[in-house]
Amino acid sequence: MDHRRAESARQVPLTLRRTWETARPGDLPDPAAARAFAFDEPNYQAGAYRDVLLRRWRNALGRTMWDFPGGSTGGNRYLVLGLGTGQAADLEVPPGRDELIAYGPLLSDDGATWLGTAALVRAPDPETARALLTPDRYADIEVHHWQFGGRPS
Repeated sequence: MDHRRAESARQVPLTLRRTWETARPGDLPDPAAARAFAFDEPNYQAGAYRDVLLRRWRNALGRTMWDFPGGSTGGNRYLVLGLGTGQAADLEVPPGRDELIAYGPLLSDDGATWLGTAALVRAPDPETARALLTPDRYADIEVHHWQFGGRPS
């Protein structure tokens, strides 16, 4: 790796932190501003991210992830994304909400059309996290390891 690439690699976490300290997508006034926030971001422009999924989301738990009674440490935590097809599914908060950090539907820009479901959950393994959603109601269900505060640097 040449000097410039090595220097750039060291700067990415600091740049990402500064970006998120400046604005958060939930604080933006409309879908166009959210898209500009995501796609005009310097790291996105430089190719640092494989994908960016930008969706409106409704918080069905009525609390922030920081209010999760299980705390921000301990256990395995996952981001579960159910990419919807057809009729809306899993609109009600599932039983066992003690392990749910965040939960709610993914919606179209105008909030009128269900596009899927997103959940942050503490679970023993990815299969248990995936079972939170009804499998035959989604085109795909993705499960990603997740932790409070983002990825380790």
